[in-house]
Amino acid sequence: MNANQNNSQESVTVEVRGLRKGFSGQPVLKGLSFRVEQGEIFVIMGPSGSGKSVLLKHIIGLELPDEGEILIDGESITEPGVMAKHRLAMVFQSGALLNSLSVGENVGLYLVEHRLKTAHEVKQIVHEKLDIVGLAGTEHKMPNELSGGMKKRVAIARALVVEPQLILYDEPTSELDPLMSVTVGEEIVALNHRIHATSIVVSHDRELAFGIADRMAIIFDGEIIFIGKPDEVKKHSDPRIKEFIHAEHQFKKKKSV
Repeated sequence: MNANQNNSQESVTVEVRGLRKGFSGQPVLKGLSFRVEQGEIFVIMGPSGSGKSVLLKHIIGLELPDEGEILIDGESITEPGVMAKHRLAMVFQSGALLNSLSVGENVGLYLVEHRLKTAHEVKQIVHEKLDIVGLAGTEHKMPNELSGGMKKRVAIARALVVEPQLILYDEPTSELDPLMSVTVGEEIVALNHRIHATSIVVSHDRELAFGIADRMAIIFDGEIIFIGKPDEVKKHSDPRIKEFIHAEHQFKKKKSV
């Protein structure tokens, strides 16, 4: 990742081809294939344990597949130099903030560690990125002073420091209340419009998925069973998809009987 690059470079395409991965002899990903277009918000949705987060770790290069490949702008990420030439960022499920550092230090950590900017420039960039996510003025707060939603937004600000062409979000609304989940979803859409980065969001949050996605991939038991626009997913006849997207309403209906 090169934070010295500017925003003029376009967002990237991501292609997954025949991806397979198993752990201890148990298959987790079973031959996944799909393509994400430039600037698209692509949501990977499915129940817990379906392989979503493992897939995301492969795309960012944290896991190596048993079979298959991942391409960024048509080049395999296993080829020397491919990952380094693109600006990628990941917002982890937990936020992954360092509790010993202030909010500002967390956001500016990449620039400081790699000595890419002066201290004054880092301060300006940190303020700018925190302002984008609605947290200007929180630079001196510590992570333990923040709500769960604020921590997620700080993590997004930290990702923005890289000026990413591709942002990966792992369960961005986990452990958040409904109102804060809406706020984080709005941030994802607003950032996509502002910086035009390609966004891949892994989630089992149906409200978030249908609210932000350009297209969605539905994954069950390590296999993608459908890819389409949100309206196409809602109308799909596969009983697994129907049961998953209506599960909460079914629970409420049963509870009220």
